Amino acid sequence: MLVLPKPVEQKKLQKLNLRYYLHKNLSRPVPGFFLPKVIDLFCSMKSYIKVGKVVAAHGLIGEVVLQHELGKKTDLKKLPALFIELKKDSFVPYFIQKAKGTTPKESLLLLEEIDTREKAQALVGKQCWLPEEEFKKYANRQAPANLLGYEIVQEGQPPLGTIEEVIEQPQQLLCRLLIQGKEVLIPLHEDTLVAIDHKTKSVTVRLPEGLLDIYLS
Repeated sequence: MLVLPKPVEQKKLQKLNLRYYLHKNLSRPVPGFFLPKVIDLFCSMKSYIKVGKVVAAHGLIGEVVLQHELGKKTDLKKLPALFIELKKDSFVPYFIQKAKGTTPKESLLLLEEIDTREKAQALVGKQCWLPEEEFKKYANRQAPANLLGYEIVQEGQPPLGTIEEVIEQPQQLLCRLLIQGKEVLIPLHEDTLVAIDHKTKSVTVRLPEGLLDIYLS
């Protein structure tokens, strides 16, 4: 199991000897034949998107149930690795041996080095992440999580901020963003949503009077 350090800026990566950097920062030495695969994953991780979490162990051989936000049934078979946040800001790549989509919201996975029910149980409740480019390959275009990174804009006004998290509720979506250093939840439903522009990555809204004052006052 390889614990990656926090991603570093791309400019810094260009100046680093990656072999030396990874050997010094990973939890254990990396075999030479395995290193290119790790480097490719590491270099591509400019940003992560939370894809869901492990909700259950399944069977006796270490399979886990991934509850995801991809918006469609998928087996994830061609996914290089699933990054599991074992502790804050520590993303561990688990390479997928076997995968099967079971519902539009769940997939059954067998991960390398997870070969008993006890090991699988230890992952239950852990958040799972994908590099942004991998998320886009597997997510339904209409999946709410695709709004991550989009800007919230009020009609005729400057952008309020960037969507940091999307929370699904029965009748609406809540978009979490930071405004003036404070956490704000913007509801998206038929009364507030004006338009979504995928080209400009923006969501135009019409908010109830006084909503922002509740958070910013």
